[in-house]
Amino acid sequence: MFAISLGEGAELRPIEPWQAQEFLTHVDRAREYAAPWVPLTALTTDLASARERLQVFADKQAADTGRLYGIWLDDTLVGGVLFRIFDTANESCEIGVWLEPSAAGRGLITRASRVLIDWAVDTRGMHRVEWLASSANAPSIAVAKRLGMTKDGVLRESFPWQGVRHDMEVWSVLAPEWRKAREAREADADARRAAR
Repeated sequence: MFAISLGEGAELRPIEPWQAQEFLTHVDRAREYAAPWVPLTALTTDLASARERLQVFADKQAADTGRLYGIWLDDTLVGGVLFRIFDTANESCEIGVWLEPSAAGRGLITRASRVLIDWAVDTRGMHRVEWLASSANAPSIAVAKRLGMTKDGVLRESFPWQGVRHDMEVWSVLAPEWRKAREAREADADARRAAR
């Protein structure tokens, strides 16, 4: 199994069906915070459903249509990022994220999303990376902005969830935009290091 450092004791790793108990324990901590926005966390209610959710993504990974990764902080699973849709024919994918409240505000989702976008664009040749968020989910929209995504529009009342029809904002970044923004971030980081 691989692990990619996200800094400050955090790592990005795959989550697999054999980790269902660890996943369920994490979801139980995240449920109230994430369930209003993330169906995966609301629908994972016991060990069987946890294993089933993880198997869905194991099958998607085998078919090259999606992937799921966990964020561990000091060896505790505290969140995740995923390719909900991974369409190689159209060179387009969609990222989804969630976190438990104890890990919020540390930049983990932004850093983990950058790893996924880098891989999607550089290794897999994706041209468009999408981010969908309820208009009411301000933290998710803030991450899309930090990632340098552009708001494409709003799908009005397109997502019925827990008795509410949510307006879904569509954000995206195109491969050339991503590369240009990454180069600017790297140049800025180099300049800051040189100034020390």
